[in-house]
Parts: sequence; C-alpha cells; structure tokens
Amino acid sequence: MSPKPAKEVTAMTTAGHVAIIMDGNGRWAKRRGMPRTFGHQAGVNALKRTVEAAPQLGIQWLTVFGFSTENWRRPASEVSELMGLLKAYVKTDLARLEREGVRVRIIGRREGLAPDILAIIEDAEARTAANDRFNLQVAFNYGGRADITDAATRFAEDLAAGRISRDEDPEIVFARYLSTAAGPSPDLIIRTSGEQRLSNFLLWEAAYAEFVFQDVLWPDYGPDALKAAVQEYLGRERRYGGVDADDVLAPG
Repeated sequence: MSPKPAKEVTAMTTAGHVAIIMDGNGRWAKRRGMPRTFGHQAGVNALKRTVEAAPQLGIQWLTVFGFSTENWRRPASEVSELMGLLKAYVKTDLARLEREGVRVRIIGRREGLAPDILAIIEDAEARTAANDRFNLQVAFNYGGRADITDAATRFAEDLAAGRISRDEDPEIVFARYLSTAAGPSPDLIIRTSGEQRLSNFLLWEAAYAEFVFQDVLWPDYGPDALKAAVQEYLGRERRYGGVDADDVLAPG
C-alpha cells in the first residue's frame, strides 16, 4: 500500500484538541549559562506564541501542562518562580484572551494553592466563562494519577449514596468526575525537548490520542513547530481499536 500524501493544515482539517507537555526550559537556560528560572520566563513567551497560533491552525482546544503535583519536590525558589509565572501570564494576557474569545480553564487540585493563586484562577475562569471561540486549559497542580484518584473517590461516594444509576455506562459516568470533563479527550499529545514519556499527564484521556515527540526545547517553540506536529498527526490513521478499511479488504 502506498503511503498517504501529507495533508496541508487548514482550519477545516486538523486536530481538534491538542495537549502539550512543555519540556526543556531548564536545559534551554543551562545551554546559555543562565539559571532555570530564565528558561521558565522564556517558556511563558513560547506559550503566548503557541496559544496565538493554535486557533489559526483550526485547533479548538489546547491543554498545556503548567505545573504538576510532582513539581512541589523542586527547590522552593523554583516553585515560587513557577507560581509567579502563572500570575505574570494571566496579568499580561488575560485581557487579550478575554477580548479574543478564549475561554480559560485551570484543571488540577486547588487544595494547597496560595490564596492569591486561587484568586487569579477564579478571576481568569469567571472573566472568560462566556467565551467560545477557543478553549485554553492549563493543567496546574495537576497529575493524571491524582486526578483519577480524586475522581474515583467522588464516584465511589456518589455510587454508595445512590446518586449514580447502575444502568448507566460506568466508564462514561466516571469520566464526568475528572477535572477535564468539560472538554473532549485530546486528539494529539505533543512533548517537546526530545523526551518520550507522558510524565503523569492526562493518563485517562490519552487512551486513543496520537503522540508526537519533537526535538525542540520549549522556549524555542512556536507556530512552525506546532504546525509540523499537526502535519504529522494528519498523516496517521486513527482506528480506535478497529482496523483500516483497506486492511479489511486486503487479501491475507
């Protein structure tokens, strides 16, 4: 069978939901003889470029991994810097996101976050709640295992209390308890910096996602790299456990 030709990325044919593990800030800074925090600051600019580019490629949902439940193990100074970057990003870009029809959601645990961080999260979500042009999800204080564990606890409590019908599909019902319940599962998951692992990101939701690993450090990321990832995705055949029609008809 001859390979399928590459498809051009357009607003009519693309990945509806793209999720990105933004990796490589520390290595980017180290190569320049700078502290890791310098790389994180450059990473915020890469995020701005990527958020601006995504709707132009027809992407409707973008989920980015901003801060994991495991990142608390990093030095206190770096954790403080990462928290500060969230505040800086919202402060500098929220008005533009609100004006351009972007809806912002923050997924992950809120317990343990400082009051000023919680206030920023709630303000961003409230101010953009009516927007529907584009959806930006930031996974903050998020871990796939933690999210599944929290969902399972609430699911079990509601099941025991009779608030869940046993006639419903439990897999469909359970998914409603995840912090990502408001949106679709990702079509494409990208990891930058050349690493090839999920790092506890969207474990449930990634069941049928396509993966693209790019040798680009996150601070260098932008529209061209995002378009290249989507181009690679479009050249693949998503089967969801089934088989390609050509394979069904082929002899043998």
